[in-house]
Amino acid sequence: MSKAGNQDWLESYLDSLETQRKLAAHTIVNYRRDLAELSALASRADGLGEAFSLDALNHFHIRKFAAQLHAQGQSGASIARKLSSWRGFYTWLAKQTALPANPVEGVKAPRRGKPLPKALSADDAVRLVAQANPRKDANAAGELCNRAMFELLYSSGLRISELVQLDLRYAREHGHESSGWIDFDAAEVRVTGKGGKMRQVPVGSAALQALTAWIGVRPALVKLDPHPLFLTERGSRMSARLVQMRIKAHARALDIPADVHPHMLRHSFASHVLQSSGDLRAVQEMLGHASIAATQIYTALDFQRLAKVYDAAHPRAKKK
Repeated sequence: MSKAGNQDWLESYLDSLETQRKLAAHTIVNYRRDLAELSALASRADGLGEAFSLDALNHFHIRKFAAQLHAQGQSGASIARKLSSWRGFYTWLAKQTALPANPVEGVKAPRRGKPLPKALSADDAVRLVAQANPRKDANAAGELCNRAMFELLYSSGLRISELVQLDLRYAREHGHESSGWIDFDAAEVRVTGKGGKMRQVPVGSAALQALTAWIGVRPALVKLDPHPLFLTERGSRMSARLVQMRIKAHARALDIPADVHPHMLRHSFASHVLQSSGDLRAVQEMLGHASIAATQIYTALDFQRLAKVYDAAHPRAKKK
């Protein structure tokens, strides 16, 4: 069929969307744009610039078109929308012709790239965990608890759930068994992560000092439960939600320009250790990732950092 014939089909289909399905005008505009792109791709399908009949396109052509759109930089979401438009057209065309099969069925858009984890710069991370809250009305015991929690999150890359489940020391009594605790002699924290898997992670000297300072005032807050390492002012075990609120408030008080949350310190830990050591396997073990693939995303963060250094430093990379 000629290019004009292809256009006749497209116009008939668009007319059916408007008159039979009563789609909104802006929706029709979107369909028209997506189908025009299909027609343009079909006209180049043989590589000779000859019009390719839309009913002659097959599954492999559509897959090729999707790959071409992806190579042009179009997002997975955009390509998925276009495939949906094309699929609807071929469902309609099958009712008008002896189309053997819908060539778009089974064709999927390229996977959407996962967003990179957000990590603080090393300077901001250190400032967040080391600098005292400038507010004069800050509770002294609460500030020591905050400092110990924040230092430990950054020092050892713990999940927030692992942090709040820590006990002062290992205990197994009265129906309670510790799932995590600090081993000061070994300078390690032992935690139970996903899948019930226990791991040991080093604790840095700054975090150990902050923990020691907190433990010095902790007895005054102990009430019914003597086990939790981190306590609220009421003497109950610290909750994940309260840690989130405290770290956000602390970051705002220090004017750190980021929406800081506890997991950001875990990302920062992984990124900064990887930048310094390059040891992906060690970072995997300390984070408690079952698969190395989960840890490899931090190499992209490291590449971003190197790219910024290059752009800022190389005389032929600087933008005019």
